[in-house]
Amino acid sequence: MNDSEIESPASADLAGQITSLQRQVMILLLALIVVSGTLVFYLWYQAYIMGKERATFEPQAIQMIRSYEQGEPNMEKFVQQLEAYGQTHPDFQAVLKRYPISITNSQPKN
Repeated sequence: MNDSEIESPASADLAGQITSLQRQVMILLLALIVVSGTLVFYLWYQAYIMGKERATFEPQAIQMIRSYEQGEPNMEKFVQQLEAYGQTHPDFQAVLKRYPISITNSQPKN
């Protein structure tokens, strides 16, 4: 017997396995492309929907920001009154220490 006669069936089997593996790799690559494309489309769609929602909520957000900005001087005045009260009443200073309100010895602003 020749060595070539023995290797022939083995080499044919190896060639079949290689072809099978190549086919499997191509199928997996195709599946990866399909899954990636689907994910990209889904993310694009979500961004599109969120952009529309943001556009509908933007006027309400602007209104809330303006409302906050209008009330901010009153809030600052209230905090200043709390600071003044805390300076004259030592028992209240413990309450002010829990929150980021500074207790200074300076005169309150009016």
